[in-house]
Amino acid sequence: MNRETMLAGAVVLVVAVSVLAVAVVPGAIADTESDPVRTGHLSIQEVAIAPGPVSGGTATLQVDTRLEHTQGRSENVTVLVRAVHLESGLVETTSERAVSPISGEREVSVRQNLSVERSGGYRIETVVYRDGERIAEGRKEVRGVGTLTPEYARTSVNFHWQGQKGLPPVEYTIQDAEDNRTTLNVSTFLTNEGDVASDQLRVVFTVRQADSNIVADRSSAQVGQIAPGRTATPSVELSVPDGYNYYLDAVLWKDGVIVGTARSVANLNPTETVAANETVREVGIEVGDFDGDRRGDKDRDYETTIESGASGGVPGFGTGVAVVALGGALLLARRKS
Repeated sequence: MNRETMLAGAVVLVVAVSVLAVAVVPGAIADTESDPVRTGHLSIQEVAIAPGPVSGGTATLQVDTRLEHTQGRSENVTVLVRAVHLESGLVETTSERAVSPISGEREVSVRQNLSVERSGGYRIETVVYRDGERIAEGRKEVRGVGTLTPEYARTSVNFHWQGQKGLPPVEYTIQDAEDNRTTLNVSTFLTNEGDVASDQLRVVFTVRQADSNIVADRSSAQVGQIAPGRTATPSVELSVPDGYNYYLDAVLWKDGVIVGTARSVANLNPTETVAANETVREVGIEVGDFDGDRRGDKDRDYETTIESGASGGVPGFGTGVAVVALGGALLLARRKS
């Protein structure tokens, strides 16, 4: 028997024994087991922070954590984010969220909201856990949270000028001048910078004496809807005493809330001037000049009579004094006779 014949017989014998073993002893030849699932690798790719709803006292920070996953599969993953105040170092608030199992190579977005006080700045810390073990962490700072506008104070309408281009945001013209009082026609410019028509607004105009901040007069003007990209020019008439310099303040109101302010000046004293953001002199203030009751016709006539009686001749001796003196002289002469 040659070598090839013997080899072929051995192969046939092995195959026969294997078939018999499978038939008689199930599981004698086990299936090859697949490799166990390997644990994936997780890392923080990016942390994005955006403003959410804002109230008068608090602001919501929307934190979007982007997790990069490679290889295998990751389970029991949680993401913890917390806001730490930059000045005090105290933890303001914390949020923790479980993440669904992740497999394959991809990015996963985990969004969480943090409600913080609407002031100062915060350090947002992000920590990733798997099976209770910290596997990744990151941090990012946000500042100027107090500048976020509350929902109730948001409007697309603003004062067109703020004085940067040399144009006053509040203008005035002399409407009338008599009896030591001047009537001003005060106006401003409101522009809708948004994409929709504005809500119902009103502007309150106040004129203040520059050195004392005494309110000389105040009035309001209703503002109808302003179309997108359009400008409205509300105006009022205000009456003030002559000879003083004034601040002209315009306050924009929306549903009972102040949403904007502007200031200009009215220099009615020809010898002194003031700027919108400073006072350059101190003067003696006649408080009586700013008495609102002096606008009545009765008081105005009284002022005119006093001024006429004190004009001309020797100071302090008017017509009334002369009449009294004449009567006294006649009475004395009658007694002597």
